[in-house]
Amino acid sequence: MRSVWSGNLAFGLVSIPVKLGSAVSSHKISFRQIHLADQGRIRYQKTCELDEEVLTTADIGRAFETPDDQLVEVTDADLQALPLPTAKTIEVSGFVEASSVDAMQLDTPYFLAPSSPTANKPYVLMREALARSGKAAVGKFAMRNSEHLALITARDDILLLQTLRWPDELNSAADAVPRGKVNISDNELQLADTLIEALGEADLAAYHDEYAAAVEALVTAKLEGAEPPAAGGEGGGGQVVDLMAALQASVDQAKDSRGEEGRHATVTELSSKGEGAGGKRTAKKTTAKKTAAKKTTARKTAARKTAKKAAGHRKAN
Repeated sequence: MRSVWSGNLAFGLVSIPVKLGSAVSSHKISFRQIHLADQGRIRYQKTCELDEEVLTTADIGRAFETPDDQLVEVTDADLQALPLPTAKTIEVSGFVEASSVDAMQLDTPYFLAPSSPTANKPYVLMREALARSGKAAVGKFAMRNSEHLALITARDDILLLQTLRWPDELNSAADAVPRGKVNISDNELQLADTLIEALGEADLAAYHDEYAAAVEALVTAKLEGAEPPAAGGEGGGGQVVDLMAALQASVDQAKDSRGEEGRHATVTELSSKGEGAGGKRTAKKTTAKKTAAKKTTARKTAARKTAKKAAGHRKAN
């Protein structure tokens, strides 16, 4: 595991030498900018705005820009000398229920590993204590010129550290709330519940990045001089005119894809004829009632045929 930070995890008076390693990797597709005329790559040069000199990495430093546009140079030595206890230590300051953390606040995950054999015992002790309690440790540490809020949880045989966004970095959700009053009927909710059941549980391990695979196939085809893969079917996204019809069609499609064409749930849908009291459409039972009606009709038809045969037999005698 490549270490991106090393220091100590302070758990009360217990200090555990630890190191951080990235817990995730990315397969995001990266493109290069090119000159369309000759396929040459586009490169950017860093220049000084005062003398327009082209600079190398060794020529470039960092500065903090004040509100009145003054630049104050800050060196690596300045940052290393900051009087911050979090520069080399993750100080655990409290605990929270792991399930109570807002998902919006979760940021980047890291594997937290012991950095020496002597750290193994206190490391395992903290891991087991967190696992038994169901709690997560909260602390702060400084990395890459920033101080981070961190959440530490027990995950299988390791400690997982997840950086958290600071509370004041979370935007209000008020602007995302639908405007105006929205009425949802019991029938719509029931059919939505049926759709959730029909789609079933999602297996996250089965998902993969189709975009990355499609780009790789496109590039391979271009290199080999072959025809690029054809586009798939048309995407959806039209305006929903009849919500109940769309829900019912989704349920049927989900069941068909799972091989359940012959199995039907008892659901309700809105009648296409008129509306009931209170401005709501009148609900009617579907599959179950239709099935029962068909069976009753079949029994009546059979009874009538039997009666006719009996009457004909009596006349013949």
